[in-house]
Amino acid sequence: MAKLLIDNITSSCSLSDYKSYGGYTALEKALKLKPEEIVAEVQKSGLRGRGGAGFPTGMKWSFIAKPEGVPRHLVCNADESEPGTFKDRYLMQHKPHILVEGMIISSYALGANTSYIYIRGEMMFQFHILQNAIDEAYAAGLLGKNILNSGFNLDLHVHCGGGAYICGEETALIESLEGKRGNPRIKPPFPAVKGVWDRPTVVNNVETIAAVVPIINMGGEAYAKIGVGKSTGTKLISASGHINKPGVYEIELGVPVEEFIYSENYCGGIKGGRKLKAVVAGGSSVPILPAELILKTAKGEPRLMTYESLSEGGFATGTMLGSGGFIVMDESTSIVKNLFNFSRFYHHESCGQCSPCREGTMWMEKILRKFLEGRGTSADIDLLWDVQGKIEGKTICPLGDAAAWPVASAIRHFRAEFEEYVKNPQNIKDVRHYYRLNNLQEL
Repeated sequence: MAKLLIDNITSSCSLSDYKSYGGYTALEKALKLKPEEIVAEVQKSGLRGRGGAGFPTGMKWSFIAKPEGVPRHLVCNADESEPGTFKDRYLMQHKPHILVEGMIISSYALGANTSYIYIRGEMMFQFHILQNAIDEAYAAGLLGKNILNSGFNLDLHVHCGGGAYICGEETALIESLEGKRGNPRIKPPFPAVKGVWDRPTVVNNVETIAAVVPIINMGGEAYAKIGVGKSTGTKLISASGHINKPGVYEIELGVPVEEFIYSENYCGGIKGGRKLKAVVAGGSSVPILPAELILKTAKGEPRLMTYESLSEGGFATGTMLGSGGFIVMDESTSIVKNLFNFSRFYHHESCGQCSPCREGTMWMEKILRKFLEGRGTSADIDLLWDVQGKIEGKTICPLGDAAAWPVASAIRHFRAEFEEYVKNPQNIKDVRHYYRLNNLQEL
C-alpha cells in the first residue's frame, strides 16, 4: 500500500529529520522545471481537492488570472472545522515540512511570491509547530530571496483565524485574512480572478498542497496509477465513532468501505461487537447512510472509498467522500440526537448573511429539540423536511447545504426512528436524559 503523506515515522517535525527521509528533494526537482510543467504534472496526476469539494486541482490552478504586473497569491486552507475531521491537524503536527515544501512548489507553479497558511485559531499547538518549520526553512534558504539559487522568491506567513466554521469557505477565509468579518462573497468574480486584496488567488486544502510533493517526486502519471478511475492517489481519512481503532489512516482510494471498517489494518471493527447502524462518510455536512447502503450501493455492488462510488445513486441512496471525516455509529446510536447535535452546530456557525440559512438552521434546531423533549409530532417530521428543502441550494455559500443534507438523509433513511420518538417518548432514553439534565420531571 502506498504511503505518500504519512508513514511509520513517529514525528518528522524538524528540518533535519524531514531531509533525512528525502524531504525537499521534490522542491529541488520542481525548481528545475517551468511553472507550467508543474501545473501539467498536477493535471496528469488527477489530484482532486482533499478539503471536501473534490474539484480537480490542476484545473483549478489553470484558472488563475495572470494580468501583467499584478501579484498572485496561494492560500492554504488549514481552518479545519468540519466535525469529525482531524487529518489536517495530524499532518501539520507530525509532518509540517511536507506542507511547507508543498506551499513552495505550488507557489512557484502559480507565480505567487507571497503565500499564506490560514490556520484555525484554536490550533495554537500546530501553529507554533508550523511557524518553527517556516523559520527553519528561512534559515536554510528554502524560503525568502533566491530560493536554492533559482531566482524564485517566496515569503510564507501563518495567519490565525478567529475560530469560525464559516471561514473554511474560501471566500469567507479571504475576507478574514484581509481583516474583515468572515462572510462569504458572492461569486463571480471567483478568487482565481479577484481573491486576496482583489488579486488572483488560489485556495487549497492542507492535504491537497501536501500531495503535490509526492506528485513531483514520482511524476503525475505514476501518481494517477494509484487509486481507481477518477479517484487517484491516496487519501487521509479521519476515522472516529464506535470503532476499535480510531485515528488517521492513509488509504489508496478504492478500498472497500467494509474492509476499511472491519479490517485490522484500519478501523478494526465495531467496538464491543455491536452491529453497524450508520456512517457519516465525509464529515458532518454529508448525508448519513444506513449500514446496508454504506457497505453496498443500491445496485448491490460493494461500496468503495472513492468519490464516485460513495456518491453512486445520488443523495437518494448515496453520500460524499467530502473531507474524509468518517464517523461510525453502532446500533446504540440515536440518529435523532446525533442530528440535533449537527443542527445545533450549523445554527451556531451560520454567519447570518443569507435568510434561508440564518432562519432555517434555527428552525431545524428548534424542531429537533422538540423530539428530545418528548414533544415532537408527526407534523414536525414533515415540517423538518420542508425547512431543509427551503435551505438547500438557496444560499451564497455551501453552509446551507451542509446543514440541510444530514437532515434530509436522516428523515429519508431513518424516518421510523423519528416516528418512534412521537409514539413512545417515555421509552426514549434521550428524552429521559434531556429531562434529567434540565432538572425536569420525567414523563
